[in-house]
Amino acid sequence: MNFRKARNQFPVLGRVAYLNAGSMGPLARPTVEAMQAQERADLKGGRGGRPYIDSMLGLRARVRAGLAATIGVPPENVALTSSTTESCNIVLAGLRLAPEDEVVTTDTEHFGLIGPLRASGATVRVAAVRTLLPEEALDAILAQVTPKTRLLALSHVSWQTGNLLPVEELQEATGLPMLVDGAQTAGAIAVDAMRFDFYTVSGQKWLCGPDATGALYVRDPERLHVALPTYFSQNAYEVDGTYTPKDGAARFDAGWIPNASLAGLEAALALVPHWAAHHSAEIAARCYVLLSERFEVVTAPGQANLVSFVADGDAAETAERAYEQGVVIRDMPGTGWVRVSCGWWTSDGDINRLLRSL
Repeated sequence: MNFRKARNQFPVLGRVAYLNAGSMGPLARPTVEAMQAQERADLKGGRGGRPYIDSMLGLRARVRAGLAATIGVPPENVALTSSTTESCNIVLAGLRLAPEDEVVTTDTEHFGLIGPLRASGATVRVAAVRTLLPEEALDAILAQVTPKTRLLALSHVSWQTGNLLPVEELQEATGLPMLVDGAQTAGAIAVDAMRFDFYTVSGQKWLCGPDATGALYVRDPERLHVALPTYFSQNAYEVDGTYTPKDGAARFDAGWIPNASLAGLEAALALVPHWAAHHSAEIAARCYVLLSERFEVVTAPGQANLVSFVADGDAAETAERAYEQGVVIRDMPGTGWVRVSCGWWTSDGDINRLLRSL
């Protein structure tokens, strides 16, 4: 499918320049149609009986496989969750961290990660990297690693700066377990998550899926305790609660996800073209160049799909004025920055419209 046809699947793009997939991606017509078809089927056929259960389990299996392919891992190592935040909570609760355990993170993380880190009970050590160049981040993070460090927990791409963080280099340098927040990668850039211990996926951002969908990759499910069991965690259980866990990462499934949401996510995954990452990189690079001619750009060149810049005046007001002119971007609270998300559906016209709004 060529770019024009792919882009035309998103009705909102005919009205606005939608540049906020780092928060929520646009919904495509086939995605919504799949959700509606599933709801109609449930309305007509009911939500019970063997055919319904078999259909639901098959849908879960197909979505699991689709999400696994997105980050280059086996389906049996993927759990279905409602968000990257829930995925982080599953991992951190399962690690059974104590105050004497240290976790190293950075000062450019989303609360979806740092909130669960704080709740884990571990000692959290924060590397200051937000104002550093990407090539300087590795040493700053390594400086926080001590003999008590049990986990490295950080984003693959900063939701604030848009810079790639050195997750591969950290793994090679330390050999420590790693929880990688992939909220800003799956569907945005090419990802090979196989090497990491834990990798989270957001369904509603760059994959343009329904709300409250996501996934968690677990490299070795046997080594992570099931701290938050759901009905999907077990193959069989006793009256006292003892149970036989599911094989693989399915034991960490976060519970019932509406069939309509799964159907929509399956449709959204099928829409991502083979040229998605290439186009996203090109349009993000063009956005970077054009913004840097007029603003101080926070993001380093050659990063991922987010481009953040210093606003002229109040950042929230800048984003609001752009919205009033049909351009959807967002401010980064407390920073004075405005963030632009460039997806595989983003056109040159969208970037030009952004510049005019600014």
